[in-house]
Amino acid sequence: MTIKFHHNNMRWLNWVKNSFLKPAKFNFIVPWWERTIHILPTSLKSIAPLLFILSLISVLLLNSFTPVIAQQSRPEIRGVWMTNNDFDILRDRAKVQDAVTKLRQMNFNTVYPVVWNSGYAMYPSAVAQKAEIQPFVYKGTDGHDIIADLTNQAHRQGLLVIPWFEFGFMAPPTSELALNHPEWLTRKRDGTDTSISAGGEVVWLNPFHPEVQEFISNLVLEIVTQYDADGIQFDDHMSLPYEFGYDPYTIALYTQETGNPPPSNPQDQMWMRWRADKITTFMVHLNQEVKARKPNLIFSVSPNYYDFAYKFHLQDWLTWLRLNIIDELIVQVYNPNLQSFTNNISRPEMQEALQSIPTGVGIMTGLRNSPVPIQQIQSQVRLVQERGLGAVFFYYESLWDSGLESASERKSAFQALFPNPAFRSANRQQ
Repeated sequence: MTIKFHHNNMRWLNWVKNSFLKPAKFNFIVPWWERTIHILPTSLKSIAPLLFILSLISVLLLNSFTPVIAQQSRPEIRGVWMTNNDFDILRDRAKVQDAVTKLRQMNFNTVYPVVWNSGYAMYPSAVAQKAEIQPFVYKGTDGHDIIADLTNQAHRQGLLVIPWFEFGFMAPPTSELALNHPEWLTRKRDGTDTSISAGGEVVWLNPFHPEVQEFISNLVLEIVTQYDADGIQFDDHMSLPYEFGYDPYTIALYTQETGNPPPSNPQDQMWMRWRADKITTFMVHLNQEVKARKPNLIFSVSPNYYDFAYKFHLQDWLTWLRLNIIDELIVQVYNPNLQSFTNNISRPEMQEALQSIPTGVGIMTGLRNSPVPIQQIQSQVRLVQERGLGAVFFYYESLWDSGLESASERKSAFQALFPNPAFRSANRQQ
């Protein structure tokens, strides 16, 4: 409970105190007693002045209290992505139990397990099998469904589970998806179809092609209906690098709709807007399909900061926000420079999002060959919290098991950052 206490209220309390000690000085009180005391039972007549004073105090305090829900209607997001790098943990039931127990003890409240990565589903997928992708590559140690196991165990610990659709329209060129469906791929103006990403060399599924849209939608709906998850999340790869879109299908579609072929300049503003709007239209339809099945499911996105997302990946997530198709926003800001980090989390679109939906920042806690010092993590989390934002960390194993410091030192640091619980409920996000 949060209390707002004005200095004028203190004068009222002083008046109450003085009234209780010296009631005879306040003549306007006496007539009320004189008019009503005769109807009170004898046992109460002697304490009538005290009852009156208590009633004043009650009114005063009720008007002075502001419930937490009125000031902070949404709990702070404290989450972690569980990636392919965490597969050794995800495949072992005992390790999963240990992981979610630690997260609850550290006052985390959300887990984002990867379900789509490198062109493969992390769960038994009939949709993937129909697309001639191996049906169940990522199994648990006893052949079990790792997403179902994590979901069940996390829910028992009171954590939300939001499956993470990591690769989106991106896939390795050697994946079965890319090799079996070359007609689904888009390309650059020079005819090449790959780019270099954090995941290495990749190809891009054509987000404007109806068969690609159907495939991605079916995967998402399969996850939504197959698991008792609290949401679904799409990251910066639910997009298209601005250089792409020069495949025969897209050229024909653009020419049909505009009367002109695509400009040779991939950064032409009209050409960029046309492609970004097509991706937005797909996301609107995807949101509608998801909500038709589970209205309370959290439709989450985790893009880069807006200026980068739109200019380089045609991902107009600010429009998605304004169209009310986003229930949660986590903006990835993996920048070790504190000034640049501060600038990115202070952008106006972050505050715009925070006014309507749970909003957080993706923070890097380390990679296998590039650990991040706990002091940097602490500084970034504090900057995020000062702005009323939540924090989601990339990725689980690097939280405390592969850092520069000892595991106990890093755990103590997280306990200091999150000293109290912040429980989330999927049904209370709006």
